[in-house]
Amino acid sequence: MSAQPAAASAAKNLPPFKPLPMLPPKIYSQRRTDGSYIIRSLYDLGTMHRSIAHLLEERANQHPTRNLLAQRTPQGPWRFITYGEANAQANAVAQALLDRKLGPDTPLLILSGNSLEHAVMMLGAMKARVPVAPVSVAYSLFSQDHGKLRHVVQLAKPKMVFVDNGPLYAKALKALDLGEVEVVTIVSAPDVASTSYESLLQTNAGPAVRASMDTIDHDTDAKYLFTSGSTGMPKGVVQTHRMMCAVVAGQEALRAEPQDPTEIPQSLEWMPWNHISAGNIGFNNNLNAGGTVYLDNGKPLPGMFDETIRNLREISPLVFGSAPIAFTMLADAMERDDALRDKFFAKLRYMGYGGATLSDDLYERMQALAIKSTGNRMPLTTMYGATETQGITVVHWITERVGLIGLPLPGITLKLVPNGQKLEVRVKGPTVTPGYLNRPDLTEAAFDEEGFYKLGDAAKFVDPMEPAKGLIFDGRVTEDFKLSSGTWVSVGTLRADIVAAVSPLIQDCVIAGLDKEYISVLAWPNLGVAREICADPELKTPDELVRSSGVVEFVRERLAKHNKGAGGSSGRVGRLMLMTEPPSIDGHEITDKGYVNQRATLDRRTKLVSALYEKVAPPDVIVV
Repeated sequence: MSAQPAAASAAKNLPPFKPLPMLPPKIYSQRRTDGSYIIRSLYDLGTMHRSIAHLLEERANQHPTRNLLAQRTPQGPWRFITYGEANAQANAVAQALLDRKLGPDTPLLILSGNSLEHAVMMLGAMKARVPVAPVSVAYSLFSQDHGKLRHVVQLAKPKMVFVDNGPLYAKALKALDLGEVEVVTIVSAPDVASTSYESLLQTNAGPAVRASMDTIDHDTDAKYLFTSGSTGMPKGVVQTHRMMCAVVAGQEALRAEPQDPTEIPQSLEWMPWNHISAGNIGFNNNLNAGGTVYLDNGKPLPGMFDETIRNLREISPLVFGSAPIAFTMLADAMERDDALRDKFFAKLRYMGYGGATLSDDLYERMQALAIKSTGNRMPLTTMYGATETQGITVVHWITERVGLIGLPLPGITLKLVPNGQKLEVRVKGPTVTPGYLNRPDLTEAAFDEEGFYKLGDAAKFVDPMEPAKGLIFDGRVTEDFKLSSGTWVSVGTLRADIVAAVSPLIQDCVIAGLDKEYISVLAWPNLGVAREICADPELKTPDELVRSSGVVEFVRERLAKHNKGAGGSSGRVGRLMLMTEPPSIDGHEITDKGYVNQRATLDRRTKLVSALYEKVAPPDVIVV
């Protein structure tokens, strides 16, 4: 990060932050003779739950009538499922699976998005020791060839597939060679033999469910989660109960004050359960806290974020976490609507972002909104990890910097290993996967000689002399490149800086320039903002908007200002192209959480990259 907000904040006499109910940093750090670092928390991990299935039962016994989940019906009102109802229905599903002789070697594939029924199927499968494999909705509904979906089925070899809306998923189901795999639906699919979800709920749970629960331990496989497949086909990552329970225990170990027993935490969740962020960390932490998750059918996409705004007019979360792109849209909405802003901040204690770096510009906008609403600034935290590791570091103290990934959770050991000009992140601890599903070769290659998992990311210290100040995300080791001059370009940092510099026009971008004289950018514009800049409602097509003189001058002005403060060729941008084709799921350019893959985009759009470096710039290339 280029800015030093602390000094600026002191000069402006900004109001204090709301208290953050977490313990301050306390770590052990050792620099080895080979230049690597070992870092771990000095807080004890504490006792872990036996399993997520046992955690459900414990909370259901404590408060059976409290709402666990809420979901809007198509007509608008919320429908709820309580802890007691979820536990009873999960018992029925578990018995139905056990009656079919399903178990640890016969996974349940879930093709549907987040829903009450999805949760019941997941929890019921856990009770029956059946690994749950939730799959990205995009592989079924947005993919044209269903290649990733077929790959996942071949890898997981499920014995049951759950689909909530059969007609919606009919094309995907027909693309699969399911053989004797049982399909369970809420609404049956045409020409696809299926079992009704309701029939599973009507199963009378017997002693077999308790017998199954009694054999579950930390090493029991709970899920198979699939990597985004951004650089190839998805890999199946084994998720044990140890991994998920250790993340819950690690965060509890950092709690600075006991939870108020009279307060029921509320949260709003749009991110899909086929990823660790929402499906493991968010879901399990809510279960542990005895809270209520409102399932958000909105997404941070044009036209779909309106649903999120609608929900936030009704729900005041204690904690709000999302991807930076969602914070951008939320800030846009709250800056226009004081009532929405005040409802959002009414109970909020802190915000969390993940998956990408939050820009300084967006941080300042959110703090300005918090001050107007509450009179205080709002702590902003983040957790860092991967599908293979769960969350491994967290920012658990108040800081005015963005881009931090924090410090290790209790129980986690980080190793930072020199790799070129960077420090590569490796990790060992109870949150780390035992390996990849049916791929012992990939498992062996993923760990180093000391048993540390290799994430492929880089990190650096805020201050190497004071490691307790935390770590900063320093990009993907494999994404950084050199210009023809030999100057290194740190892609992860620069992407965030460019988005901030051209905010709010640019939503995301990728950086080009390997072995070139200068850096160039391929960027996706916010077409609504582009129309405002043009001040011409007659401009309809994306091509017209991004080539308008108003938009071009806006980009030039913002990038010229960025270049003045860039400090050298490693940060200065020479050319930029605004793209009108959205990132492709089938082309591995984007995940269903909205995270863009740098390398896959450059590989897929080689013609655009070539255009950026033509001797005479084409009309659609903006020269800074």
